[in-house]
Amino acid sequence: MSHSYTTGRLNLPFTGICTFAKAPHQPDWSVLEADAAILGAPFDAGTQWRAGARFGPRGVREASTLFSFGHAGAYDHEDDAIYLEGVRLVDMGDADIVHTDTIQSHANIRAGVEAALAAGALPVTIGGDHSINIPCIEAYEGRAPFHILQIDAHLDFVDERHGVTRGHGNPMRRAAEKPWVTGLTQVGIRNVSSTAREGYEDARARGSDILSVRQMRKLGAEATAARLPAGAPVYITIDIDAFCPSIAPGTGTPSHGGFLYYEVLELLQQVVRDHPVVGIDLVEVAPDYDPSGSTSILAAQLLMNLLGFIFHARGAHS
Repeated sequence: MSHSYTTGRLNLPFTGICTFAKAPHQPDWSVLEADAAILGAPFDAGTQWRAGARFGPRGVREASTLFSFGHAGAYDHEDDAIYLEGVRLVDMGDADIVHTDTIQSHANIRAGVEAALAAGALPVTIGGDHSINIPCIEAYEGRAPFHILQIDAHLDFVDERHGVTRGHGNPMRRAAEKPWVTGLTQVGIRNVSSTAREGYEDARARGSDILSVRQMRKLGAEATAARLPAGAPVYITIDIDAFCPSIAPGTGTPSHGGFLYYEVLELLQQVVRDHPVVGIDLVEVAPDYDPSGSTSILAAQLLMNLLGFIFHARGAHS
């Protein structure tokens, strides 16, 4: 990602094609060469109220061009660190979505994550509704076990409802069934939820640690991060509705009382200092409900900072 200020194109954020952070596009998944591979999963047939998250990958990609620095890395004066210096980001494009066919669409998303893993890249999947987490987690079959950190307004621990097992209320229940998932830490869960009481009981019986926004605020980021199993590899799944709709209205199921930006950022920064990260997804951005574009910008900014933290931590530990 190294460029000069004085040669070549200036390449301002509003020019060019909107890959994630203006990273190179690689549509041939058999020849990926990257440290982190961005995959779009524009599937929202798992939603139970208002649709629109199918446009999340496009919205987040466009917003991410704001952070497509025309030089090597991004300096953070608070941390006195240059983030993303020399990190190879590649945009894989989108998994193919077959309308009305959840199983095939999910299989195509899984294939994308598997391709990123086979290339040794960190998979970063942009949804789509939260059901896309199901194929993302299935892609790790046969790989080393990991813990899941979920940042979300909703528990998403429904087993089955009228035959539906792969909707956006099911992903954490499906994840908990996998032998390669060692447990879940579920943060931001609040208010009236889409999961009934028995779902909470089921989650706790399976070892889930569930914290509301207010409970995390009392604990603080460092103490919350310390609740994860020490040193365990972590997969991070972020539902944009974890944030307060005052800063993230562009989502299908907004829930007031959510996080502000730095609360989540500080938790993520603490977690990645102490845990290797094996994968990321960010879901439920529905740009049409936010004409200002701030929800997409929040999602892109969060992902860019998270990637910076992850690879900075890897360098510190190497």
